[in-house]
Amino acid sequence: MRLFYGVLIILFFTLTGTSYGQKINIDDVSSIDGIITALYDVISGPAGQRDWERFSSLYKEQATMGAMSETGDGTLRYVSMTPDQYIDRNDEYFKKNGFWEEEIARDVFRFGEIATVHTSFKIKSDKDGKVTRRGVNTVQLVFDQGRWWITNVTWNNERGDNKIPEQLLGDK
Repeated sequence: MRLFYGVLIILFFTLTGTSYGQKINIDDVSSIDGIITALYDVISGPAGQRDWERFSSLYKEQATMGAMSETGDGTLRYVSMTPDQYIDRNDEYFKKNGFWEEEIARDVFRFGEIATVHTSFKIKSDKDGKVTRRGVNTVQLVFDQGRWWITNVTWNNERGDNKIPEQLLGDK
């Protein structure tokens, strides 16, 4: 009987297109390509409000994010946050500044219901503007409840001593 109710609950969340009370775009989460494309798309655009509900719908509850960050004295340190903390840290910036993060190339390793995606990126402040930064995102995904979820995103920027690997440069 518990199995029946478990299947019923999973079916409910899958068919209603909701996730922890959030509406989801099925195209965003039905494939690895869809969720990675949505990850870039949802934070990119001209100055203005981002769709944080869509952003949050990509992440599994308890997901984490993190980045290697350069401090004022030039040393590197890892900074960890939740998706909600990312929103809090970046909402005002995005409201006042254009920001386009575009994928350069991608390498996917999938084993059943888990996947790791290494995806290189370039950042511009204007859609057709000059590239101001490049780097690599590592995205961990899990297929659960009939859809893909992000469980972790960690990124690092390209530097003189830290170049993007050839396989993630693509033809762009």
